[in-house]
Amino acid sequence: MNVLSKGLILLVRGYQRFISPLTPPSCRYYPTCSSYMIKAIQVHGALKGFLMGIARILRCHPLAKAGLDYVPIKFSLRKNLVDHEEPDYPQLKRRTSES
Repeated sequence: MNVLSKGLILLVRGYQRFISPLTPPSCRYYPTCSSYMIKAIQVHGALKGFLMGIARILRCHPLAKAGLDYVPIKFSLRKNLVDHEEPDYPQLKRRTSES
C-alpha cells in the first residue's frame, strides 16, 4: 500500500474516531460509508478507492434504498447489487502478503 493510500485511510480513521461520534447514526448502508471507503482504498488503490467512496457518500441520502453495499471486486461507481455477502478480495490478500 502506498503513502497516499495510507494517508487517506488515516484521514478516514480520524473522521471515524473524532467526528462521527459527535453526530447521530444516519448511514443507510452496511458497511458504513467510512468503512466502505477504507475497504475501497485497500482493494482498488488510492484514486479509484477514493472515487468509489465519494460516489458512495453521494448515494447515501434519505431517498436511497438502504441495505447491503459491499465494495465490488471490479471497479464501479454504482451500488453493488450482486454481492449479498462480503466478497473475497484477491487484490487485498496479494497486497497484504507483499507488505
